[in-house]
Amino acid sequence: MSLSDGPISDTRRRLLMGMAILPFAGLLPRTAYAAAPPTSAVNTTGLAVTDTEVTVGILHSATGTMAISETGSIQAEKLAIEQINAAGGVLGRKIKFIQEDGASDWPTFAEKAKKLLVNDKVASIMGCWTSASRKAVLPVVEQYNGMLYYPTFYEGLEQSKNVIYTGQEATQQILAGINWITKEKGAKSFYFIGSDYIWPRTSNKIARKHIENFLKLKVVGEEYFPLGHTQFNSVINKIKLTKPDVIFTDVVGGSNVAFYKQLKAAGIDLSKQALLTISVTEDEIDGIGGENIAGAYACMKYFQSLKNENNVKFVDAFHKMWGEKTVIGDVTQAAYLGPWLWKLTVEKAGSFDVDKIAAASAGVEFPGAPEGYVRIHPNHHLWSKTRVGRARTDGQFDVLFETADLVEPDPFPKGYQ
Repeated sequence: MSLSDGPISDTRRRLLMGMAILPFAGLLPRTAYAAAPPTSAVNTTGLAVTDTEVTVGILHSATGTMAISETGSIQAEKLAIEQINAAGGVLGRKIKFIQEDGASDWPTFAEKAKKLLVNDKVASIMGCWTSASRKAVLPVVEQYNGMLYYPTFYEGLEQSKNVIYTGQEATQQILAGINWITKEKGAKSFYFIGSDYIWPRTSNKIARKHIENFLKLKVVGEEYFPLGHTQFNSVINKIKLTKPDVIFTDVVGGSNVAFYKQLKAAGIDLSKQALLTISVTEDEIDGIGGENIAGAYACMKYFQSLKNENNVKFVDAFHKMWGEKTVIGDVTQAAYLGPWLWKLTVEKAGSFDVDKIAAASAGVEFPGAPEGYVRIHPNHHLWSKTRVGRARTDGQFDVLFETADLVEPDPFPKGYQ
């Protein structure tokens, strides 16, 4: 699709596909790059930009209950930065990063974001995972006019000049997943289980409206647990009593390890009891154990097992940098998109200035994305495909479904607010 939502011309498509190899190219000859423009021309707002370097921030939970999910994002962003630098950098400048630990604590995220923007004067921040951390950081990046590249699937109902959302919003993930499992399993009843903060609660509000108002089906239970919670036997007993056709879960972080192990210990066979998660990726399964979640369905835009050429190269590069045993989940891949989309936007704008980057973001295309071609919408979310996978015992997913076309992001869907 082109910016006008019409088909891409054959010539342009060939050019774009040629560009797709860039993220995986080695060092290109220096003669392939024009001389770096003067710093005074590309940095008029006092950012950390020199004639040879530009500094960005990485802000994720390296410690605490969310580290199980966010470690992959850190790894992916560092890989993207290394590849960009190897391919000549951004406007002739190498990327330097300053990493801060949000420590699974939302006030800490806000504090570290302010430090990165005010003290370090970073040109952009790649960061956050939970909506709670994003909501804590949002007023900071808006007040100090920073640019945040946020990688996690989330509830929607938000749009900011100062954020590029590289994960999917609710209509691209939740509605498509529920529609698929309803059709495939003939489901008529759902039981919701989530972590107790804004993303699961808002996601489940949207899911309930879709199930009850649009599909005319039933939600037979809805429960929430604090982040880091590890005792799920009570709700598992309720599930066994109510016998829902589908367990719909958005439990996040380390709690997933306990939840899926306790499900299996209680005799719930996920090859027979349908479970749809919108929060568990390969990263979490690495801790859960594939044998404890095999048979569960996940609705995401990316799975490590995708066979397209971009992804094969991406997985190989990721393993070379972080080890053959590392796994790559949906948010990890979306985090990888952040530095690349920032680079492409900076070069389109011809400037590191945040206002110019915000204005130039709409329409920026990344044909080298491991998930496939993506494009930034004027609402700062991405056009992307939706997929459903089934978890295997080896911790990977078999992809059972994907949309034929890119799904337009709609963070403010009518009838669901």
